[in-house]
Amino acid sequence: MANGLTGLIGGTGLGEALAGDIGEAEFHDIETPFGKPSGKIMVGKLGANKIAFINRHGEGHKLAPSEVPYAANIFALKKLGVHSVIASGAVGSLREEIAPGDLVVVDQFIDKTFKRTNSFFGNYGAVHCEMAQPVCGRLGKQLSETAKTIEVKTHSGGTYVCMEGPQFSTRAESLMHRAWGGDLIGMTAMPEAKLAREAQMCYALIALASDYDCWRAHEGGKDKQTLLQEIISNLQTATNNCLELIKAVLQGGGELVCEDCQCRKSLDLAVWTDPSQVNPGDKDKLKVLFE
Repeated sequence: MANGLTGLIGGTGLGEALAGDIGEAEFHDIETPFGKPSGKIMVGKLGANKIAFINRHGEGHKLAPSEVPYAANIFALKKLGVHSVIASGAVGSLREEIAPGDLVVVDQFIDKTFKRTNSFFGNYGAVHCEMAQPVCGRLGKQLSETAKTIEVKTHSGGTYVCMEGPQFSTRAESLMHRAWGGDLIGMTAMPEAKLAREAQMCYALIALASDYDCWRAHEGGKDKQTLLQEIISNLQTATNNCLELIKAVLQGGGELVCEDCQCRKSLDLAVWTDPSQVNPGDKDKLKVLFE
């Protein structure tokens, strides 16, 4: 199913950049049991692939990380028929070798969030999905291999620490995250990746390094406005790099949607509750996840 519907999740900059390249675009207003998604989902064609794009933060970047309706976004994509998702998001670097402007194909997470709906199955029953490998290795490998064919600095693998926000880390926290083995710090990857796994979707994440987190002192002699402009410039560079990688993957002819992938079977052994104890109304409400 190389030409199946592939989901893209990104920020405002990526959506604006993609808009001019997507053909046959239609906008879908999707209802879900978890409320409205961040906005309308743009469905169209990019290369030989049909894609469905959602702006994670909504129009005008209105939604703060804790306010993003992650469950509604993932459910809406699955309802449209998306079985494979490539997400992107800005991060701070916790490692000297990951420079501002670089991309990282994330393979691990540390979840520090605590305010967000992190499962579809509240009140449904006991549902325990495996998360040892929290992203799709097949899809991540495809991104990493494609990155080698273009002139974009991309790191294959990295641990993303997801904090609640909206405030940035203290320096003590930043040093702690490094000690934990974190490579990146961000605010949006969780519970997105967990929900994608519960929805039996392949999920990969491209992280866009905008700056070094506060473990690393800023260069002396620069005022806050100059530093902010540098971060914005780095993020624009990383967004352009991410766009180039996504286009290369979508136009590369590889199999983005694979029904035989283990991600597509993540609920096979996950439901521990006796079926007779699951409310029939809940079964019907969440049937999209089991498809």
